[in-house]
Amino acid sequence: MDTSLHDTPTRASSGTLTGLLLLSLAITLTVISGKLLAVDALWPGYGDMMANLHHPAAWWRWIVGDISEVAFYKHEFASIGLLAGAGLGWWANRTGKRWQGFAICYGTGLWPWVVTSSLLGLGLGNLLWGWTLSADTWQPTFVAFVSMPAATVLLFGRGWRVALTGAIMGAVLITPACLLIVKYVCTPLALPVVIGNVTGMAVGSVIGFLLCKRFPALVKPDATPSTAPPVVASTPDYGVRWTLRRILADFSEAPFFGNEWASLGLVLGALLALMLNPASPFYGSGWLLQLLAAQTLASALGVLIWRHQWIARGWYPTYIPVVSVAPAAILVHGGSLPVIILSAALGALLAPPLAVAISQRLPSYMHGYIGNVLSMAISTLLILPLIGLIIGSPNL
Repeated sequence: MDTSLHDTPTRASSGTLTGLLLLSLAITLTVISGKLLAVDALWPGYGDMMANLHHPAAWWRWIVGDISEVAFYKHEFASIGLLAGAGLGWWANRTGKRWQGFAICYGTGLWPWVVTSSLLGLGLGNLLWGWTLSADTWQPTFVAFVSMPAATVLLFGRGWRVALTGAIMGAVLITPACLLIVKYVCTPLALPVVIGNVTGMAVGSVIGFLLCKRFPALVKPDATPSTAPPVVASTPDYGVRWTLRRILADFSEAPFFGNEWASLGLVLGALLALMLNPASPFYGSGWLLQLLAAQTLASALGVLIWRHQWIARGWYPTYIPVVSVAPAAILVHGGSLPVIILSAALGALLAPPLAVAISQRLPSYMHGYIGNVLSMAISTLLILPLIGLIIGSPNL
C-alpha cells in the first residue's frame, strides 16, 4: 500500500469528484427538504422529521443527519458542516497550507476515498434497512458511515475495489449487526443504545476483516495491510496551542477525520441548528449545549491526563468518551452539572487506555478502531450505572 502523504491528482480525482458531487447534492436537497417540511419554527425539529418519515424530504433529512449522529447531533446542518470542514482540511493539507491543522485522515492522503466509501456505505445501508424506521422507532442506520468503510480504506489503501468492498460490508455486516443487538439486547435490558451500536460495529468489522483475509481479492490481489502510525507534518510542542487544537480535533475523530476544520464545521452546524430550532439537534432533547460542554470537558481532560501518551505514541484515542460515555450519560441521567463532570472525568480516565489495551491485541489484518469501539461499549456499560449511584438517578 502506498503510504505517501498525498494522492496523485490522476488517482484521487475520481474519488474526490464523487465526494464533492455528493456534498453538493446533499446541500441542495437539504435546503429543499427544509422548505417542504416548514413549520412554525425556523427549521423543522427532530419530532417533525420522525413524524414524517414517509415523506421523501424527511427521509432525506434522516440520511444526511446520520453523518453527524456519531457525535449525537443527528442534524443535517452539523453533517454538512462536518463534510465541508473536512473538505477544507483536506485541501489545505494537500496544498501544504500552514493553517491546515492536524493532517486529515492521519496524513494518509486518503480522505477522498474514506468519505466516498463511507457515504456509499451509508446510502446503501439506508436503502437496505431504512424500512425498519418508524415514527416511534429509532434505528442505528448511521453506523456504516463511521466503521468498516473508512477502516477498510485506511487499512488497505485507495481504489474503487477497496472503497466498494468497505461500503458493501458496512451496509451488509455493520448495520444489521447493530440493529439486532439494539433490538434484542439493549432494548430488553434497558441499556443505552450506544452500547449496541459500537458492539455491532466491532462484531461486524471482525467478520469483515476475516473475510478480507480469507478472500484478499476483495480488497486487492496480494494486499498487504498497513498499520502505519498517524503521520504528523512536524514535531509539535504539545503546549497550550496544541492542546486546544487537539481538543477540537477530537470532535471529528470518530469518522476518522481528526481535523480541526472538520470539527469546527460539525459544531458550528449543530449550533446553527440549535438557533433555528432548539428541538432539532441531539434528538430534540434541548440539551445540546450541555452535550457540547460534556464533550469538550471529556476531551480536555483526556488530552491533559494522557499527554505523555500523545507525546510517546503520536496519537492516542482521547476522543472515545466524546462520542460514547458523555452523550450517553446526558441522555440517560440528564444534563445536570454533576452528570457532565462525572461522565467527562470517568470517561477520560478509563476509555482511552482500555481502547489501547484491546487494540494492541488485535491481529495485524484488523483495524485498531475495533478496540476503540469495544472500549466505548465497556466504558459506557461500567460508568453510567456508577454515575446513577453517585447522583441518585433511578435510570439504568
